[in-house]
Amino acid sequence: MNSPKVHIALADDHRMFLHALRALLEKEPDIDVIGVAGTGDELLALVADKPVDIACVDIGMPAMNGIETTRRLLTLRPNIKVIGLSAFSDRQFVLDLLNAGARGYVTKAEAGEELLRAIHTVQLGKTYLCPDVAATVTNALLDNTPRDTSVPRITARERQVLQLIAEGHTSGRIADRLHLAPSTVEVHRRNIMRKLDLHSVAELTKYAIRNGITTISG
Repeated sequence: MNSPKVHIALADDHRMFLHALRALLEKEPDIDVIGVAGTGDELLALVADKPVDIACVDIGMPAMNGIETTRRLLTLRPNIKVIGLSAFSDRQFVLDLLNAGARGYVTKAEAGEELLRAIHTVQLGKTYLCPDVAATVTNALLDNTPRDTSVPRITARERQVLQLIAEGHTSGRIADRLHLAPSTVEVHRRNIMRKLDLHSVAELTKYAIRNGITTISG
């Protein structure tokens, strides 16, 4: 008797990677890729009326990043299990994603066999971190010396604002997207610059790209 298939949704703004990932997963007899999305909003629309067991979500998507997408997705469909995909294994991204409700994290460099392991592990109700990420988190727990404290020093909301600034949005558009007053966005902008000791939009953009908060350079 055949086991039921695992229904997968994929979300990533890099089309070549997205389609390569879909082709890889569709070779597996127990996996059914029910759809792909290029943004968080597209993923939310996709899962609203399709049977999805697991969503594989890129952390660095534009506009609504993978962490915020995960939060909204699990509010909409709490039974879906989320696996984060990222080019980065920074411990803060891992912790932020897990705190948002994700059950797995795989770096894109390991998105072949490791992603398949993650899917099968998460489907059983367990948490899965690929070796690179597991090593990063373990080292962080064992190391008393802070490694990169710049990312944790800004809040989740400030990270959202920083991403949108780096993607070229005005304060007005950021306010509309995040349902904030423009003056509140300006307060967040000043706080981000002060905390990170950055003094221009260009510096904020470079910082966001370097730390994987946005992938606009790709």
